[in-house]
Amino acid sequence: MATSSIFFAVTLTLLLAALNYGQDDDTMRMSVSLSTGYLQIQGAGYWEERSFDQSFELTDSLQLTLLRHPHITTVNPRIESVALVSRGAETRISPVIGIDPETEHAMTGLKKRVVRGTYLADTSRGILIAEGLAARLHLDVGDSVVLFSQGYQGTTAAQELTIAGILHFPIPKMNDAMVFLALPKAQEFFNAANRVTSIALMIDDPKEYRAVQSSLSRGLESQLVVMSWEEMLPEIVQAIALNDAGSVIIFSVFYVVIAFGVFGTVMMMTLERTREFGLLISLGMRRGKLLLVTTLEAILVSMIGAIAGLAVSIPIVLYFHHHPIHIWGELAKAYESYGFEPIMSVNADASLFYSQTIIVFVIALVSSLYPLLFIRKIKPVSAIQGRGGIK
Repeated sequence: MATSSIFFAVTLTLLLAALNYGQDDDTMRMSVSLSTGYLQIQGAGYWEERSFDQSFELTDSLQLTLLRHPHITTVNPRIESVALVSRGAETRISPVIGIDPETEHAMTGLKKRVVRGTYLADTSRGILIAEGLAARLHLDVGDSVVLFSQGYQGTTAAQELTIAGILHFPIPKMNDAMVFLALPKAQEFFNAANRVTSIALMIDDPKEYRAVQSSLSRGLESQLVVMSWEEMLPEIVQAIALNDAGSVIIFSVFYVVIAFGVFGTVMMMTLERTREFGLLISLGMRRGKLLLVTTLEAILVSMIGAIAGLAVSIPIVLYFHHHPIHIWGELAKAYESYGFEPIMSVNADASLFYSQTIIVFVIALVSSLYPLLFIRKIKPVSAIQGRGGIK
């Protein structure tokens, strides 16, 4: 019975922990894919100043270096600024982003957000505009709009452009103010030939982003810096930290419940063996030897339960890691409306398995101290007669 208790405790804690940390992975992965990437190459000081003065030249050698890196899967150059968007007497301020259409779609899925018109190509001269912004300015596909901004080295950037497509974003802040141009057109508009303000990078293994950041930093020119998603998205870091803090409380309560469950099982088994212990001591078995045998038994039972729980949990966790749980109904629609895939991922990191197993194993060992205390105080005669047996 003690083995069963430990087995179920290990299995449940592993599955719950895998789901919890899988949620953290989902939050991080979806956030970086929709906005910053895991890493960004920027000009020194750009993140603080957001000025074209910190833009840099997009050289072939730099792109080749990034594309050859073993962990980098997507290299997505951008020009980001703000501009006045005007039609007639109506004017709005909006972020304006020059993109490589293919790599931007590979990273953010932007093409899927086109609700009217067509997506951009490398040679496109038109723009994509967010649905809310288009509605405020009474614009539709084929209409013209004037963009007015400041370009590279303080030059004036002003041009009348045609709307190629309308985008829908589930986040109101984005849907009310976003404009996209093909990168060559954006460089022409901002008088920034062959320059970009950032290069967003996606990598194959999120756990390796610090190592990739370090290796890139050593090989880049001094005027360039590599920023991580944690530096660019502190609100996501805080959200994950808050979720982890809540998880610590939940798991602490869960461990207490497990401890009481295992202790109750051990205590019941010990009381059922009172006559057995009394008889062994009466027949001449030293208490020290009986304590040793009981301790080894407790360790063996705990190990069997923990190993059995681990053996059952690993295939389950690995299966759901490779086949995420799909969410259905209204919750799935809510996920999709924010651009998130309606799935629940399961974390299968090796540290998860041994950390949870060790915690439950230690709880089981501590609970097994009760038989030791019981044997030290047992009275053989009373125990054999069934009168409690405690001194």
